[in-house]
Amino acid sequence: MAMSFGIADASAQTKAPDAASRQDFASDAEVRAQIQAMLAEMKPDQGFMWRPLVRDGVRIAALEIWKRPGRPAVHPDQAEYAIVIEGTGTLVSGGTLLDAEPRNATLVEGSRIENGTTRALGPGDVILVPAGVPHWFGITGDRLVLLGIKLPGK
Repeated sequence: MAMSFGIADASAQTKAPDAASRQDFASDAEVRAQIQAMLAEMKPDQGFMWRPLVRDGVRIAALEIWKRPGRPAVHPDQAEYAIVIEGTGTLVSGGTLLDAEPRNATLVEGSRIENGTTRALGPGDVILVPAGVPHWFGITGDRLVLLGIKLPGK
């Protein structure tokens, strides 16, 4: 859900996952340990880190740690779901992405969003950003930790 540096597009994989690549469960303790490991690995000037948590080879749910906001973005062909695990922030979604620049087939970034809807975010909040909708995450505390999932929008 990530946003401009969000979850990698795993939907391009077409073969069924093998047993070694499948990880379909993570306990609360494993989630917390992964967050702590990611925080320990982040460099002082690093604003974002992403790491897969559970996957079936095609679909991935990943932890995203945001310490600084990224650029506003649109994923033209992917819906983005996210659950706030910890921290606080702001989501701006909808409206118009200004100064849009394609980065790759699944990501367009811009300078700002005009006329979007602003929502405060906190632990337990669930987010859906449909494919093609501009969005941006602001960070209002030390960090915003999301569990994000991207799915083909069409």
